[in-house]
Formats: sequence, structure tokens, C-alpha cells
Amino acid sequence: MIQRVTAPALFPPPGYSHVSVVEAGTKLAFLAGSVPLDDEGRLVGEGDPPRQAEQVIANLREQLRSVGSDLEHVLTTDVYVVSSEPAVLSSVWEVVEASGLSAGPHSSTLIGVACLGYTGQLVEITATAVVPEGTQG
Repeated sequence: MIQRVTAPALFPPPGYSHVSVVEAGTKLAFLAGSVPLDDEGRLVGEGDPPRQAEQVIANLREQLRSVGSDLEHVLTTDVYVVSSEPAVLSSVWEVVEASGLSAGPHSSTLIGVACLGYTGQLVEITATAVVPEGTQG
């Protein structure tokens, strides 16, 4: 259902693929940005990008479950981190890799940004995923 490709003429990417391909007729889910808020709307992990990333991944998993999908069906993500420091971006990417998102590995872009939508928010992830046949959603 999902073909993940690393272009042989390019440098092998660390923990993601260059391209994800699905056949026409496959059901796709385009997810809004997952944010580090708990189920009552409180910010989780203030000042702690890796902790916020963990909450973002948990929320992303719930978004996917609501349409009959899960992390292993994610095709692509954009990972936004409020920082200009590569070490901070790397600490968030380590959480992404540990989550199972990169098990595909999916295609991803890691982006340092100036700010995000909620006060204190340091991490957000958008995603596109396959919804497997025979699932509710």
C-alpha cells in the first residue's frame, strides 16, 4: 500500500525517506497540526521541547485513531520547533524517531520557526496518512 523510497543518487536521510508513494484510490487523511495541549486544553511541557514533542505525538496518534489509522501509516510530516539551535531540533527529532513515526520511514521536514500558535508552544507536527481499507473513519 505504501512504497517508501530513498533516492539512490542522494545522500541517505537519517530516519526518514525521500519519497512516499500510494496508489490512486487509497484513502488519505490530512491532519491539522498536532499541538502539545492535554485533553483539557492545558499546555504540556512548558519550556521543554522533547516533552512537548511527546505530547504532540500522543495527540497525533489520537487524531489518526479517530479515522482508523495510526503512526505506521503516516506518509509525511512537517515538524515545527521554536528554535534556531540544531541541538534543540535534534532533541525533538529523537522523540519523533522513538515514537514509531520514523519506522516507515515516512517523509519528513524538520523546521525551526520563530513562534507557534499557543503561548509557550514549542512544537507542532502536521501529517498526511493512509487510512487502511476496512477501517472506520
